[in-house]
Amino acid sequence: MNGDGDGDGAEAGGEGAAPIVVHRPAGGRGRRVSIRDRVAGLAHSDADVVEFLRRAGLPDAEALLDDPRWVRWQGGRPHDYGTG
Repeated sequence: MNGDGDGDGAEAGGEGAAPIVVHRPAGGRGRRVSIRDRVAGLAHSDADVVEFLRRAGLPDAEALLDDPRWVRWQGGRPHDYGTG
């Protein structure tokens, strides 16, 4: 495995690793979001995730939420924050 970061896949984490992780729901308190292994915050909705991604420099963040090259949803269903 070569994780040099060369080519188009590098920006999306290369080697199939999504750089954004929306972690499993936290008992009705939302979902932790990590960007490149750094905690971005606790999301209660897609709008929160989009805001974290915009702050990280991804202006078209909404288009990335359903792209597995960019976002990995861990545990639970995508877009379900366990808060409702």
